[in-house]
Amino acid sequence: MKLLIFISGIFFLIVSCSPEQEEVVKAYQQWHTITLPFDGPETAENAPDNPFLNYRLQVTFQHQDGTEYDVRGFYAADGNAAETSAKAGKVWKVRFTPDQLGNWNYKAFFYHGEKVALSDNLKQEETIKLENAEGKFKVISSEISGKDFRGHGRIEASNGFFKFKDSNNYWLKGGTNSPENLLAFKDFDDTYRMLAEARKGEAAAPKEIHEYKPHLKDWNDGDPTWQNGKGKALIGGINYLASKGMNSIYFLTLNINGDGKDVWPYHTPDDFTRFDVSKLAQWEIVFNHMQEKGILMHVVLQETENETMLDNGDTGTIRKLYLQEMIARFGHHLALVWNLGEENGPAPFSPIGQNDAQRKAMTSFIKESDPYQHPVLLHTHSHDPVRSVILDSIIGFKDLDGLSLQQDKREKVFEVVQEWKEKARNSGHEWLITMDEIGMWHTGAQSDSLDPQHETLRGNVLWGTLMSGGAGVEWYFGARNLHTDLNSEDWRRRDRLWELTNIAVTFFNTHLPYWEMWPAPELVKPKGAFCFRKTDEIYAIYLPEEGNYSIDLSETSGEFQVHWFNPLKGGDLSTGSLKTIEGGKTVQIGNPPEIEDAHEKQDWVVLLKRS
Repeated sequence: MKLLIFISGIFFLIVSCSPEQEEVVKAYQQWHTITLPFDGPETAENAPDNPFLNYRLQVTFQHQDGTEYDVRGFYAADGNAAETSAKAGKVWKVRFTPDQLGNWNYKAFFYHGEKVALSDNLKQEETIKLENAEGKFKVISSEISGKDFRGHGRIEASNGFFKFKDSNNYWLKGGTNSPENLLAFKDFDDTYRMLAEARKGEAAAPKEIHEYKPHLKDWNDGDPTWQNGKGKALIGGINYLASKGMNSIYFLTLNINGDGKDVWPYHTPDDFTRFDVSKLAQWEIVFNHMQEKGILMHVVLQETENETMLDNGDTGTIRKLYLQEMIARFGHHLALVWNLGEENGPAPFSPIGQNDAQRKAMTSFIKESDPYQHPVLLHTHSHDPVRSVILDSIIGFKDLDGLSLQQDKREKVFEVVQEWKEKARNSGHEWLITMDEIGMWHTGAQSDSLDPQHETLRGNVLWGTLMSGGAGVEWYFGARNLHTDLNSEDWRRRDRLWELTNIAVTFFNTHLPYWEMWPAPELVKPKGAFCFRKTDEIYAIYLPEEGNYSIDLSETSGEFQVHWFNPLKGGDLSTGSLKTIEGGKTVQIGNPPEIEDAHEKQDWVVLLKRS
């Protein structure tokens, strides 16, 4: 006899082997995080015997087929610190997100000793006995549907694009890059701005940290909060972005010495060996909500002003501890990108930065430490040769999955993405490239009131990125706007930009096998149009304005259907003056359908599909 009982989000599978003997096995859904608590010695964030450095919980999870995940745990104070703000306690936790159905078992090991958190030889370390050190559970199919990543799986880097693990389902990113100090939020414990200042080339940080009051109305009954209603405004902001089809948020986890000076994971901002348990537990509540709303966590680990703050740029004691804590506490999430840091590497405005060896060491340490192998990206400088000096040294490096691209001149986006995609392919290691900070630095993406249709962003950047093989975009708010990348409180000020982004991403997801396509702008005349193709099968052409365009189809033959798509309106494909064209030669594309409310600079997308 087998019974499956659901209680508070956990399934219990009761297996009766005989009337005399019953074994109870917990059953969890696939892609749902399992959190296991363990009792250790009573200690505290500021205890002389540092619980983050001198204790280590390590748990091995093994599937019935032999697959193993070795997952690091973390100190959790009283086990409920998000609600209690506890700084002391005896609870350690581990979080694991199973990817396979069937039977699993786990075995936990708890170590104590000087800097055991960084030990490479745990067999020589002192162990502490745990009460519930071993156990087993069963994983059944997820019942989640919709945007929630628990219905789809873990996102990985695959051949230059995002893809859900163990499936053929690819994923494109569209979201917000700002405010970069998202986590400088008044409802998080021990969060404040160390110094409000305005430096040349940067947004001015106000004295106050974020409250996100305009999004209080977007919080819904049943959404998470902590400590009697805290967090509602930020949770509401996440709801709003998800309602506009946005699926990624870029944020810093460490900006000491940087622009905002208001985000850090530490117990105090001057001790890099101890972490703020309650603050990080509250971050986790927000991150969980992002994942349930289908929003990828773009975790930016440092910025150019502080990339040598830890171990002088090396991956030594302090940097390893920081990275291990971030992975242990948050690496279980399904949609997450590790970003090596804003504008990584030296530049004229920030001459002290990580060198090539340090950059590679940090990248490899993340890959070695992350049991889930999330994508690791490098945020670039905004133009060459400052950018190319760094990238030429690391291209082809297997542990780096791609670029989080910054580009100052928006009219060059298509050619820059295409250039680095080609260089990566020629190196033998495809790069995933996302457009994450568009210039110029002072302007970025302005509010709808100043740029109602975002023409240059829409054409050059949004469609330019996707048509050149980019894996998505995030919008940077600029440093000299009223609502900047540091002080913006209301994402609705760019409501139209989110709509335009969703239209483009939806088109690609609906109509194109983009992961099999490659840019070919040389096929279309006159210049200025973008072309993205899978030879012999499908051609997508972005036309910046109406005109007489032709395409060279001499590489193929046969009949192609001609469809038109409106990037300003979205919706269904429509028919223009030509229903079909023939391959084998250069042919006219024809004219778009007539529409009553055409924009004064109406752009179009033409889709040629083999009949």
